[in-house]
Amino acid sequence: MRVPGVSRLAMIKAGVVSQQFASPIQYTPTQLSHMYLEIRLRHSASFIEEEEDYDESSTDSSDEEYRRGKEPSSLNVNEWRAKLSTFIQNHKKQEIISTDKRDRRDYKILSKLASELGLYSQMYNRVVVFSKVPLANYRADLDYKRPIRKVSISKSLIQDVSALLEQHLDEKHTSAEQITQNPTNIPANSVFNPLPERFPVSNHVVQMRSRLLQEKQQAWRGSPEGQKMMALRASLPAYKQRESLLESVANNQVLVVSGETGCGKTTQLPQYILETEIEAGRGGSCSIICTQPRRISAMSVAERVAAERGELLGESVGYKVRLEGTRGRDTRLLFCTTGILLRRLLVDPSLSGVTHVIVDEIHERGMNEDFLLIVLKDILPRRPDLRIILMSATLNAELFSNYFNSAPTCHIPGFTYPVKAHFLEDILDLTGHRLTELNQIDDYGDSKSWKMQKQLNNRKRKTSVNSLVENAMSGMSFEQCNFSTRSSLSRWDPEGLGFNLIQALLCHICRKERPGAVLVFMTGWEEIAALKDKLLSNPLLGDPNQVLILPCHGGMSSSEQKLIFNHPPPNVRKIVLATNMAETSITINDVVFVIDCGKAKETSYDALNNTPCLLPTWISKASARQRRGRAGRVQPGEAYHIYPKPVFDAFIDYQQPELHRVPLQSLCLQIKSLNLGSIEGFLSKAMQPPDSLSVKNAIHLLKIIGALDDNEELTHLGRHLSTLPVEPTIGKMLVMGSIFGCLEPVLTIAAGLSLRDPFVSPFDKRDMADRKRFDFGVSCCSDHIAYVNAYNAWRQAKVQGNAMDFCWENFLSSQTLEAMHSLRKQFRELIKEAGFLSSDIFVNEDQTSSEFLGGIICSGLFPRVAAILPPKNNVVHFKTVEDGEVLLNQNSVLAKMKSIPQPWLVFHEKVKTGIVILRDATGISDTMLLLFGGQLNRGSKQGHIIMANGLEFFMSSNLARLILELRTELDRLLQRKMVNPKVNIYEDSRHLLEAMTTLMNGDENSGSFDYVGAITAVDKSNQGKKVVERSKGELNALSILHNWLQKRGEELPIYKVKGPKKDMFQARVKCRGQYFIGKPATSKRQAERNAAVEVLKSLTKEMSMW
Repeated sequence: MRVPGVSRLAMIKAGVVSQQFASPIQYTPTQLSHMYLEIRLRHSASFIEEEEDYDESSTDSSDEEYRRGKEPSSLNVNEWRAKLSTFIQNHKKQEIISTDKRDRRDYKILSKLASELGLYSQMYNRVVVFSKVPLANYRADLDYKRPIRKVSISKSLIQDVSALLEQHLDEKHTSAEQITQNPTNIPANSVFNPLPERFPVSNHVVQMRSRLLQEKQQAWRGSPEGQKMMALRASLPAYKQRESLLESVANNQVLVVSGETGCGKTTQLPQYILETEIEAGRGGSCSIICTQPRRISAMSVAERVAAERGELLGESVGYKVRLEGTRGRDTRLLFCTTGILLRRLLVDPSLSGVTHVIVDEIHERGMNEDFLLIVLKDILPRRPDLRIILMSATLNAELFSNYFNSAPTCHIPGFTYPVKAHFLEDILDLTGHRLTELNQIDDYGDSKSWKMQKQLNNRKRKTSVNSLVENAMSGMSFEQCNFSTRSSLSRWDPEGLGFNLIQALLCHICRKERPGAVLVFMTGWEEIAALKDKLLSNPLLGDPNQVLILPCHGGMSSSEQKLIFNHPPPNVRKIVLATNMAETSITINDVVFVIDCGKAKETSYDALNNTPCLLPTWISKASARQRRGRAGRVQPGEAYHIYPKPVFDAFIDYQQPELHRVPLQSLCLQIKSLNLGSIEGFLSKAMQPPDSLSVKNAIHLLKIIGALDDNEELTHLGRHLSTLPVEPTIGKMLVMGSIFGCLEPVLTIAAGLSLRDPFVSPFDKRDMADRKRFDFGVSCCSDHIAYVNAYNAWRQAKVQGNAMDFCWENFLSSQTLEAMHSLRKQFRELIKEAGFLSSDIFVNEDQTSSEFLGGIICSGLFPRVAAILPPKNNVVHFKTVEDGEVLLNQNSVLAKMKSIPQPWLVFHEKVKTGIVILRDATGISDTMLLLFGGQLNRGSKQGHIIMANGLEFFMSSNLARLILELRTELDRLLQRKMVNPKVNIYEDSRHLLEAMTTLMNGDENSGSFDYVGAITAVDKSNQGKKVVERSKGELNALSILHNWLQKRGEELPIYKVKGPKKDMFQARVKCRGQYFIGKPATSKRQAERNAAVEVLKSLTKEMSMW
């Protein structure tokens, strides 16, 4: 089958191949990333070393066999059976790579064979790979269309910049040796003391405070208001177990407490401990810290507890979150986010003076919470007087108890109204709805028709969603159901959400059930929007006199979200379409009915491909119970789970810990800042340790951005980054912005990336909102600068007194902009404490350096770089080293441009939602990337530069020499500044900064992209199978010599090949001023390798020491 207008290669990637194949190979539009180590080992050399020429006909004939549907060769399969068996027994070999067309033709059979032998296989375009370890979805070293950049700068500009660089070198008065001679001059209170020092208090003062707290507590209890409050608190289920809880806390270092929703554990247990300590006369010395996973929880719980004690917030009860806090001298009970406690551990590793630590909502298994548990467990032997209480609504108590050496557990029953659960088989009987293949395709509208096609494709693929269903439903007969229901269940498609079924169920509720709001759990904004459009087109559900439909999503403004809490007019039923944020974060009091789709878009981390994923997955049993419980808060309710009961039984009990689901670079930086030893060793002590590859990826990223050195110790930059409560790449952007005088815009960018998007998209005005965003960022080709322009315009409107009108007209969230304003102040203060902000340094006046802004953004976001390839059919394509082809988020300013003048973009994050999507991007030039990107190394040819993440550049030798010299001087300057933030870089490096500015301003992006090309070439003279076996970590002599010299900063060898003479070639190589002659060989490439071998023989002793 051939689709008109679609290339043969695209058809093969899409799986549209001959029908003679039972299940065609499925490829997504983009292939995912490969491990960074593979890039570094293979980026500069062909992956098949014997290849000389590229035989285009080999691909054509192979693809012709695809079209003809030629039967697999049994001889070929038998050869591979023997070869793979031998490969398994060879422990030195890591993988086998083949470019033979027969192997591509027979890949399905060979893949199955490899799987049976316990091997992994993957086909990358024209290459088949068999490996003993899992293979990434994309390998840049096997991509013959991997882009290589040819940089072009005018000769006159090169001369001007070279002259400025010469002036800098002539005037430079501080040598690199002075860096090591001068000790670090970092303000002590910036890196090593991020929190104020706590001074010891005399016993007399402690006793006086204890007495005052005791008198105040007794006075409150004796007052009429206090007695009413005590009676109200006594009605909570937690009160019945007050004495047993306090006894367990007193007698054990660790206590695990689980309590159902509404039992009062969060507000009461901390109070019970505080009241007991005050009654015993220890109120002045006790210090209770209660952590919450979210700032809103810490603030609201603190307010509630203070009110129950008859106090103002900040007296005996206070709170501390990232942006603000309220606490006083007499605060004994502090509610805070987990990150605040971790920051205190920086200066107080033993938590001196703290008597109780309560970790709440531990069941969420957040990364910071799991990290805190490891630290607390290490503290316990040093602090036998410290008490730790772990609390949660739904808790695997045994897991936490075993982690803390069989700590005792306690359960507090809650109070909710009964909720009747209905599953899919019950719903089909109840509504009479019948499932067919067609009515289970969710309609996302004409603009999202590809999503409907994807649903059809997923039915044929084995995904995590349908795999669970297949296992759960096997052998189930549903004999209790009628024939029609059993027939529908047999046709049920778990990949869809069931828009038609939800509509039928809502119609049933509106017509036949009692009054009450309906809460519908969906997976994301697109699903909410599509379902709302569908429901509004229904005669009953779209009638505003009978039904009010409200969406609820984290991306909406607070004012829009608050509408869901309002009661509807009389005789109007409210229907709320929400994501899983409605499970615990919010409570809608009038909800009586819950419809649960059973799925959520959950972030996971694919360590092999180094890609975060955001895909719909089945929820846990604990989440399903939480959703069900939303219907029983104020009266008995009904919960409709639109999946069968056996599927619910197959759900995992609890959500996977965040340590397994997110990148770990921020956590690794915290571990090093707390001097907790080896990162891998520390994380191995976690309750459920993360994958070792995830840890290695995080360490590698921290090394690339300069936060860790080769020994995994903190650099000066790393110490500064550890004090900033942001992701390390954003922290680096802040530091670099302050150094180069771009702090004001960078503060705004960092705040915008740390919070939710300030641009809002009302349901019915998304096109208008997108145009406003485009207007703010199109001139700079940047989503980040769009934040800056919008924020600056809002500040000006605020001064003029029309900020609210401005936000309304430009589709901006005033709450988010206010939060950005507050966060900017905190970031500025942190930068000032680190010593990078001083009134006597010119570059901090933010008067000149706007031309550096793109470079600063690049320095912070590197290595998140994508090449902007020339448009095809008016569509711009993007490609990364790790992922291959990717897409931009549809909200991006750059995504709406028909052509982008810059050759590169840097992005804040990528996420896989079936395809890899980049978010928050900025276009940058070649020179910005070369000056502010990763470490640069000389390539094997003149004018060849290789960046740390595998990007390759070719340019004139003069330009390459200039770029490398500029970069060397810039790196030295930054090192001096990191060691001593008080250094005025403008005084002695004025010409260097001017040279960089001149080069970046004069770069007209006139270069072009080329491709690696014939890296998969096959020797025409060899008609047999072309296979290369790779050893684990093994490289050819050329690569070994090249990498070794490159690491040492020495000149690369120069090869000269003579021949052919009697069909043989011989190479001579010049290295370190000496000439070496290799043995004759049948190819030029082999001759060069033989010459490299002779060099290596002479360097054996030195290389063994290295």
